[in-house]
Amino acid sequence: MKLYFVAFVLAHSRHKFTVWLDRPFTTRDTIACHEKAFQFYGGITDEIVYDQDNLIAVSENAGDLILTKEFQQYIKDRKFKIYLCRKADPESKGKIESVVKYVKYNFAKNRIYTTLEDWNERSLKWLERTGNYKVHNTTKKTFRSVSPGKATLKKVSTPLPILESNHTEIITRNVNKDNTVRYTSNRYSVPLGTYTNYPVVQIVPQGQKLKILAPHTGEILAEHTISLEKGKLIKNLNHGRDRSKSLDELQRNVLTLFPYDGAEQYIQDVCHTYGRYRRDQLLLFQKIAKENPEWLSAAIHKCIQEKLYSANEFRDVVAYFKRTNIEPEQPITTVKESKESLAIAVQTRDLKEYIQRMGGK
Repeated sequence: MKLYFVAFVLAHSRHKFTVWLDRPFTTRDTIACHEKAFQFYGGITDEIVYDQDNLIAVSENAGDLILTKEFQQYIKDRKFKIYLCRKADPESKGKIESVVKYVKYNFAKNRIYTTLEDWNERSLKWLERTGNYKVHNTTKKTFRSVSPGKATLKKVSTPLPILESNHTEIITRNVNKDNTVRYTSNRYSVPLGTYTNYPVVQIVPQGQKLKILAPHTGEILAEHTISLEKGKLIKNLNHGRDRSKSLDELQRNVLTLFPYDGAEQYIQDVCHTYGRYRRDQLLLFQKIAKENPEWLSAAIHKCIQEKLYSANEFRDVVAYFKRTNIEPEQPITTVKESKESLAIAVQTRDLKEYIQRMGGK
C-alpha cells in the first residue's frame, strides 16, 4: 500500500506532527493539514519554513515568490510569513528532512496497514509515546523541556471558508508526447493533439472513474475507469482518431488526393459499405495516398476490376504493386468466336469404354 504524508516540526523544540493520505496530496489537502497542525500545536507561528513543493510554490522568481493561487490566499487569510528553502540546501531544510526520514524508518517500516483512519491514529500515538517523548539526538532534550509554550503562538481563528466548501480533488499532470497521462502507475489516453494543445491537464478521480480536463476551460477531454493494476495502458480507441475535421471535409480532402477516373465513385462506395467506420476508412485512404502516390491510379482500377471495396484491400493491392514493381494487368479483351472454330469436328468416344475402365458391366 503506497501512502503519502506531510510532516511539521517546530524548529526550536523539535515537536513533530504528521498527517497521512492514501493518495497524492493536493494544495487543498496541504492547507487542511496546516489547520490540523495549528490545532495540534495550539496556535500559529509567525513564520513557516518550507522544503520546495509544487503544491505550495510555482517559482522562486529571484526572491519574489510565486505561490499557487489557493496557498497564496491561505497565507493571506492566516497572516504568517513564508520562507522557501533553496534546492540542494541541507542547512536550511535538514530539520524537516530528518523528520521525514525518522517517521518513515521508525514508524512506517514493518507496520501493518488496515485503514487510513487507524494509521493516522497510530501515528499520533507513536509521536506521543516515542517521536515526541524521547530525547532528541541533536538537542539532547525532549520537546517539553524546551517548548516555548502556547503563549508565543498566535491563536487559531475559526475555520476558513476555503475548507468548508465542497471540493473535488484536482491533480495536475503533464501530457506525454504519445498523448497519455500518468496516474497511479498507469497511463491513460487522451485525444490526438492534446499534447500540443494542452501540455498540462487536470485529473479528477471520482470513485471508480477518472476524468481528464482542460486546465482553463474545464472541458472533459477523456474519461476512463480507474485500473487497479500497474504498468497498464488504458486506451480509448477513439483517441487515436483525428476528429478535428468533419467527415464531409475529410472526404473532400481525401478525394483531392485521388484525381483519377472512377476514384470518387469507388471511395464513396467504400464509405457506404463501411458506414460506421467511414472515418477510419478515409484516414487509411489518406495515409496510403501520402505514402505511395505513384501506385494509386493502378490500384484504383485493379480494385474496381476485382470488386475489392475496402481501404484495407486497397492497401494490400498497393503493397503488391510496390513489392512486385509491375504495372497492373490490363483488362482482358473478349476474343470473338470465329465460324471456322465452330466447324471443327470433335472426336467422341463410346460410353462403354468409360464404364469398362470403372469396372462396371
